[in-house]
Amino acid sequence: MLLGPNINWLQSHSLPISLPTLSLPTSKTTIFDFFTGRYPAPQSCTVDWDWEEPMIVGKTVSFRIKFFLKNGKIYPVTSHDNILVEIMHQGVKVAHNLESGFKEADSSNMAKVSFTVHKSGTYNISVMIGARHIKGSPFNKVFEAGPVDAGKTGFMNYSSTVVCTAGSSHPLTIETRDSFGNLATYKTDQSNYFKIKVTEAGTHTRYIPTTQIYYDPVGKRLTMHIKMDRPGCFQAQVSYGDIKLKNGDFNILVLSPDEMVHVSKNLIKKTHSIWYEARLISYNHEKLDRPKKVYVYVSPKQLTLKEFYFKIIGKKLYTFRVCPSTKFYFNGYNNHYDAPTFMIDDGSQPPIVIAAKDRNVIAATFTSFLLKNIGGSETFLDKQTFFYHEIRQMHTRRSHACLPIKIDRNNILQSSYKATKNFELSDWCKRLEITFAGEEGLDWGGVRREWIELLCAELFDPSCSGLFRRFEDSPQGLVHPNPKRPVKLKLKYYEFAGKIVGKCLYESALGKSYRQLVKARFSRSFLAQVIGLRVNYKYFESDDPELYKTKIKFIEDNDISDMELTFSEEEYTNGGHITKVIEYIPNGSKTSVTNRNKLRYLDVLTQFRLAASVKDELEAFLKGLNELIPDNLLSIFDENELELLMCGTDNYSIADFKIHHTVCGTSPQFSKMLDWFWTIVAGFTDEQMARLLQFITGCSQLPVGGFSELQPKIQLSSTPMFNGLPSAHTCFNQLCLPFYDSIEQFHHSLLLAVNEGSQGFGMV
Repeated sequence: MLLGPNINWLQSHSLPISLPTLSLPTSKTTIFDFFTGRYPAPQSCTVDWDWEEPMIVGKTVSFRIKFFLKNGKIYPVTSHDNILVEIMHQGVKVAHNLESGFKEADSSNMAKVSFTVHKSGTYNISVMIGARHIKGSPFNKVFEAGPVDAGKTGFMNYSSTVVCTAGSSHPLTIETRDSFGNLATYKTDQSNYFKIKVTEAGTHTRYIPTTQIYYDPVGKRLTMHIKMDRPGCFQAQVSYGDIKLKNGDFNILVLSPDEMVHVSKNLIKKTHSIWYEARLISYNHEKLDRPKKVYVYVSPKQLTLKEFYFKIIGKKLYTFRVCPSTKFYFNGYNNHYDAPTFMIDDGSQPPIVIAAKDRNVIAATFTSFLLKNIGGSETFLDKQTFFYHEIRQMHTRRSHACLPIKIDRNNILQSSYKATKNFELSDWCKRLEITFAGEEGLDWGGVRREWIELLCAELFDPSCSGLFRRFEDSPQGLVHPNPKRPVKLKLKYYEFAGKIVGKCLYESALGKSYRQLVKARFSRSFLAQVIGLRVNYKYFESDDPELYKTKIKFIEDNDISDMELTFSEEEYTNGGHITKVIEYIPNGSKTSVTNRNKLRYLDVLTQFRLAASVKDELEAFLKGLNELIPDNLLSIFDENELELLMCGTDNYSIADFKIHHTVCGTSPQFSKMLDWFWTIVAGFTDEQMARLLQFITGCSQLPVGGFSELQPKIQLSSTPMFNGLPSAHTCFNQLCLPFYDSIEQFHHSLLLAVNEGSQGFGMV
């Protein structure tokens, strides 16, 4: 044989795989190994799956690859072998952890792959060695949704008030989802089932409606048909098992057939002459000594209370917008006026209580107008879809042609303002083509996005222009208009900021390819005022946590007789000298705060610090924003939804997280825990990442600069504990990780800590 005489030479002169004429299986395979069959044979490799099918989402799962030589003997694998594993789900790569080089003899030819599964569906798993698929690869593995989770399950086309006709069946559609948001199969279970609890408004009297449930297994939707036999107003709660659905609370207005016809006619009237007689019996939670006879006018845009003098001279008393922030609270029956009562509260003015025989018709007409105004549903995604549609329709005749502008990167705020200060509305609707002075390059969208991101940082980052400020000295703090900004920053810059936010919302309405988010972390109170809500002292909890903890909460919960507070505030220089005294009310410096009036004090303090002090800045911002986005469309959202609309959810970059963190712990065992941690976290949804971030830092959002802006950086620290729950110290941004026997145990403990506890101390 040709090989025989040269066998000793081959053994002593083994060459690496770099020979161009041979395609060898792994990076450590030599020519001698190749000719003698001492290399892994892909078609001889096997896979053992460490789970039984069907497998449910929510766990970290593993599979083991066993490698064999072409001659059938085991092939010991090491980290130098060219083993490639790729896991795909719906076109997206799934992070995994690959372990090999086990010392045990019976495991030396094995590689273990672990990955986290939170999304249901088919996972495509490819396993290759030496650029060749092993036998059976790629594998398709199906993971099913978990059991129905009430906290994630809710009504489609949700409305806080359901209007139906007495004696007629009314359908309510429920979309069943598991704890990870996957569409889940509803299985009849004697211990867990859907049920509805109905009580008459203003009383504790139970009412049992006729209920039928139908389930569509294909669409994973359940339809609950309810029939109410008599007119009235009821409060309902739908639960699964003993847990309320995520939007399971709502009112049911049951109208008589005649009342339903009346409401239908109201909706098609072209005039705004819909009015009903009523009695105003309470204002700002205080009962009136002499209730007023008033008239309630309802139109598609507003509900107005008027009082008439001599039956001909009308005076507007209160006006409420037809939007989700205007809430109706249905009370009991007023025997004196022989009429049902209800409270109207929009969060921006004191609530009122009125009694009206036509209460149900008034409320049903208002609700019908509201649903029409917001697209038929009160869920955020449905309102967002409606909002985008309305914005496109509003500007449909305006051109989206290119409009080139040149920007100075080194003076981005001033040059951007100067380039756009003469823009008409039609110009703002065009596709801005950005060129940075002194730079070459075509703007296919990337330069424009970079410009918006840089400009948002200049406008909204307190460390840049100073237009906005934080109440606390931390990059994690929320930003609020700055009344003490540099003198050169006139109100026109707030108007410009509003136009930029409006431009981003307009671009987002055009479709995903144009989507542009605002990089800012606005205070809750600022967002509330943008949509017309009146702020209250509870907003300090998120906007100025230090003031809330040290002053607001203390005043609220304690006896303040000895604090010697007055309805005023002193302003000081940096040197500690009083510059002026601000009086919250007339003669405020001479009016003491007592236990009886302390809530009023907190209210006027809030109005000054969060609202009155930035009134001009807010009005300028709204002037710019409303040029592109009308006020009535913004008002369909609450302040939290408005932030989602403008700023989106944080895109949590695991790569950014890996770069900008510190580690305390150097043992090989802890290094293994860190590898498992990154594998688990890579499979987290945005919601789970938000929970993890909140668990570690106390806030679910990142600063504008991402993980690098956290001060201090997140520290992953080892703790001398085995199989316990991870713990966190939010003041240090520290996550303490115990040691675990398996990645599956680690995954379970981390999810339990993040979901169940704000600090997570304890043992499993």
